[in-house]
Amino acid sequence: MWFKNLLAYRLTQNLAVNAAELETALSTKRARPCASQELTTYGFVAPFGKGEDAPLAHVSGDFILISAQKEERILPGSVVRDAVKEKVDEIEAEEQRKVYKKERDQIKDEIIQAFLPRAFIRKSSTFAAIDLKQGLILVNSASPKRAEDLLSTVREVIGTLPVRPLTVKIAPSASMTEWVTTQKAPDDFFVLDKVTLADTHEDGGKINATRQDLSSDEIQAHLAKGMLVTNLAMAWQDKLSFTLDDKMVIKGIKFEDLLQDQAEQDGGEDALGQLDASFTLMMLTFRDYLPALIEALGGEEMPEGV
Repeated sequence: MWFKNLLAYRLTQNLAVNAAELETALSTKRARPCASQELTTYGFVAPFGKGEDAPLAHVSGDFILISAQKEERILPGSVVRDAVKEKVDEIEAEEQRKVYKKERDQIKDEIIQAFLPRAFIRKSSTFAAIDLKQGLILVNSASPKRAEDLLSTVREVIGTLPVRPLTVKIAPSASMTEWVTTQKAPDDFFVLDKVTLADTHEDGGKINATRQDLSSDEIQAHLAKGMLVTNLAMAWQDKLSFTLDDKMVIKGIKFEDLLQDQAEQDGGEDALGQLDASFTLMMLTFRDYLPALIEALGGEEMPEGV
């Protein structure tokens, strides 16, 4: 269990629920299949293991791992549009009259309902780790929408979830631009060879550079003209690499072999043991990595009144 992306949320109050209570709350909204006329369903599944006995809240030391699953019927818009057009053309030809918007919308609804039972099913899961000791919820996603879907559903089942996105005092784009310009990253961080530069002017363009020497004259010339770094590939210590963007989204996390080998040794021969060991080691690594990243970005911004 290694997260590939990371959105961090700060608990603004102590979460008044323990692991057992969280398990009970999550069980009130288990994931289930879409009924024949449902477009989508959303609920919680066991992050590790299968079956009714697998816990929905996996506890490992100070950490809790949960997982939500979305099931949705895939109905291509082009298929619906073609069917609507065919039906409208048929009515207009047979009845010699114009079909207007209200009737067209009704036809569309009828066609969707008729097609739904035959639509393909797609499932997607989102994992989140709760670190009560550090007051953080870490979501394995680069999509704020997917993260909010999970958080709002947790809020629904436990009654409250006082969180806000973790933000920093200095805009990430400003810090990243300085690191690339000066070729000097904060302690334990290393600038790699992938960057996105954006023009700050209205309708400005972007430049994506991969496997490039970021100290080159070409990159530095763009920065000298006022372009800002909005995505930057970096590494931290000898433990992980990642890409940071200007919205404080951490993407493409790759844990080094040393950590993965350690988790494999800690987990033993059992598959669930392996998953638990990798999850625990990942979270212990994040406990050091995130404070270091936050400090490098000027420290955490604390809104007034928090």
